[in-house]
Amino acid sequence: MEIGIDSFAAILPDPVTGTLPSATDRVARLIEEVEVADRVGLDVFGIGEHHRAEFLDSAPTVILAAVAARTSQIRLTSAVTVLSAADPVRVFQEFATLDLIAKGRAEIVVGRGSFVEAFPLFGMNTRDYDDLFAEKLDLLLKLGEKTHVKWKGRFRPALDIQGVYPRPHQPRLPIWVGVGGTPQSFARAGALGLPLMVAIIGGSFDRFRPLVDLYRDTGIRAGHSPDKLTVGVHAMGFVGETTTAAKDAFFPGWAHLTTKIGRERGWIPPTREQFEQMANPGGAFLIGDPATVAAKMRHASEVLGGVSRITFQMSTASLETAAMKRSIELLGIEVAPIIRATHGKKQ
Repeated sequence: MEIGIDSFAAILPDPVTGTLPSATDRVARLIEEVEVADRVGLDVFGIGEHHRAEFLDSAPTVILAAVAARTSQIRLTSAVTVLSAADPVRVFQEFATLDLIAKGRAEIVVGRGSFVEAFPLFGMNTRDYDDLFAEKLDLLLKLGEKTHVKWKGRFRPALDIQGVYPRPHQPRLPIWVGVGGTPQSFARAGALGLPLMVAIIGGSFDRFRPLVDLYRDTGIRAGHSPDKLTVGVHAMGFVGETTTAAKDAFFPGWAHLTTKIGRERGWIPPTREQFEQMANPGGAFLIGDPATVAAKMRHASEVLGGVSRITFQMSTASLETAAMKRSIELLGIEVAPIIRATHGKKQ
């Protein structure tokens, strides 16, 4: 099993004073976090893509290129690239360039996005939400196969055997499909035989088992080898010296962001009790001391029928700078050896 971290480069107000850290300082700390992850032997670090004031990740490949030059082992990916609102040619060029800088460590996780701000920003209509993604994913996959592509679609000018450069360092850029809870998305990834990254940001892991089974069953029916049908999980997570310390570091930022986003979507504000339920053994938050977190990771893999990668979404703890770096260290030094003793690097 591969173990990693995903960041949305969240920039949060101090819970006491209400003041924001500078964006410059937050990005500098984020780069330091990736350096720590690389040093302690974690497998992957992902940067999200959002176009909102709470996040500094609207240009994730720029951040990833900066950390590529300062790391040597860790794989670097998006988490996710909002492909529906992007040009697949530019996405491919940016990640191929990143792959050259990183000497073969770049990956892409593509998705439709859980926020819609990118659509009007780049002149897209949310009415075409799924059609945009399907068409652009088709083109992105073709660009990965060939330098010169003949292609025509509805939403982008046609390609008539133009060359798309540069080509990546790897023979082919790994492309994962990031999904939430829509059965169509799971089935599409299976039909294409692409690795699946499941965002599980609440509730429990076991409720996603039918969707993961749909992915695997669809992939097998489409003729893909079961070994090719890789499942990863993106979940809220944080490691502390004690479970109480981990919860106390993570909760304030999580509550702030969840309340703000929930207000926009008509949700009831979250409570500490709800948080505790999701952090307990049956919940989907990977939060606690190293032994607790390792046990929950093993549980997630078991109930989902085998998981090849788990990435921790730690961004909401970003105000706790020292605790954040220590959490990354604990994940690499204490949690990873427990998992690898039974699951190896990959399952």
